[in-house]
Amino acid sequence: MANGRTLRVALLICAGAIAAPSLGSAAVLVDIDIAPPAPRVEVMPGPRAGFVWAPGYWAWRGGAHAWVQGHWIRERPGYHWVPDVWVQAGPHWHYAPGHWER
Repeated sequence: MANGRTLRVALLICAGAIAAPSLGSAAVLVDIDIAPPAPRVEVMPGPRAGFVWAPGYWAWRGGAHAWVQGHWIRERPGYHWVPDVWVQAGPHWHYAPGHWER
């Protein structure tokens, strides 16, 4: 099972690398068979003018989940931040990166 997961992640990374030059801006897709751990509890700092809080999330790095701490990002007027999330699709988990939405 680990070899199939590794191959699937490697193929997705390669596909993203090939498509990136033609797209100008492309995200790397991550689909794995290992559920992320429960989110860590983070205390959000007090408000910061001109910024929004992006909560922490589990990233997939080096074949394992790695915690990325929450952080401030500069706000975009007219938009709201959608946090990074893992979505289960059958036995697989798909990573959806954080992004701005109107």
